[in-house]
Amino acid sequence: MKKYLVLVYSCYLVLSCVEPFEFETETFEDALVIEATLTNEMKRQQIMLSRAVRFEDSIKAPERNAQVSILDEGQNVYEFEESEPGTYTSSLEFAAQKRMQYTLIVHTSDGTIYNSDPESFESESQIEEVYANREANEKGEDGIFIFTDSFDSSSESKYFRYEFEETYKIIAPNWSPLGFDLTNYEPCNPDFSSTQILYDLAIVSREQEEQTCYNTIYSKQITQASTAGLLDARIERFPVRFIPSSDFILTHRYSILVKQYVQSTNAFSYYQSLNNFSSSTSVFSEIQPGFLQGNISVENNTDKKVLGYFEVASVSSKRIFLAYRDFYPDAPFPLYIKKCIPFSTPLEHISYCFNGQSAGNPCPESLIERMARNSITYVSENDGSVGLTCPGDYVVVDRECGDCTALGSNIVPDFWVE
Repeated sequence: MKKYLVLVYSCYLVLSCVEPFEFETETFEDALVIEATLTNEMKRQQIMLSRAVRFEDSIKAPERNAQVSILDEGQNVYEFEESEPGTYTSSLEFAAQKRMQYTLIVHTSDGTIYNSDPESFESESQIEEVYANREANEKGEDGIFIFTDSFDSSSESKYFRYEFEETYKIIAPNWSPLGFDLTNYEPCNPDFSSTQILYDLAIVSREQEEQTCYNTIYSKQITQASTAGLLDARIERFPVRFIPSSDFILTHRYSILVKQYVQSTNAFSYYQSLNNFSSSTSVFSEIQPGFLQGNISVENNTDKKVLGYFEVASVSSKRIFLAYRDFYPDAPFPLYIKKCIPFSTPLEHISYCFNGQSAGNPCPESLIERMARNSITYVSENDGSVGLTCPGDYVVVDRECGDCTALGSNIVPDFWVE
């Protein structure tokens, strides 16, 4: 494994590898993965526990039924409960206090105990401004840069890590106020001699909002900045995010919440090293233990491995809104995330249980089968102009084109401003 990692990293350094290097894990060590950042925000703090996965895997394995707590130097204990598989949320709201030391303690269901080194935060820095500019990136690609400025008048803040949450509005381009209501569908008729399927179908008014939705995406990469060696702790025009002008998320309305964490020297170094070794969507889970030592150790079993870092940091955040027309007043909107082409096929299909001979069906999958999978939405009745080869009774589109809940939530976020 080490040989493979060295090879990949060496290719990165000399920029001489023109083809992606793909490999499978030959050896694999099980390890607990801990993602934990305690902040000075008054909230229910969260800690994520999972198991390391192989390099070729992409699905996290949550660590269930653990006992998680944080102990401060005053012997106050903050208990956590498993709110979702692998996600542990503090029972009460609390905020880390400046220069107070905290220790993370994890008891897994197999009896293993994991302890962190005592950690604290020593300084704070406020985001002064988050703003967007239309500029080209280093590849010459036109788009929107999200920049941030911040300042610490005490000059104690030297190391910073950034995260963001971006939320965008989705409007389904082929939405109709009417929709299919398929009930009593039986694709396999008990009468094996019959080709007919059983179902009830009605065209009804839609009962829920499916035209306008919102989707939120969380940053996945490690983004850091440093003012070490500078006269003051000032960050100016630091690029947190670049969005190409062709990106669909800019189309209607877009919002980004930028979070700035002030890191300790050790935490900054750890995340910097972690970033060098990983470019995946889950930077913690795809690195095998032993390559990067964090501040968490196993108390009662030297054979167990742990990966992760318990960070205590001050955080500052700021949100902005923007729209495509703010920067591209005359340009056409970016293409929708899905190619939306109305189509039609026959409504029914032959019973799956028909035991007679059939000439077969040269047409695509029936509308009833697609309705049962919830993969299409109603557009209109077919006047014969759509689906000339295999016409059907109705014109439809892929669900993403007529039902925005396929791409997001129809609940307006609390923070949303038009």
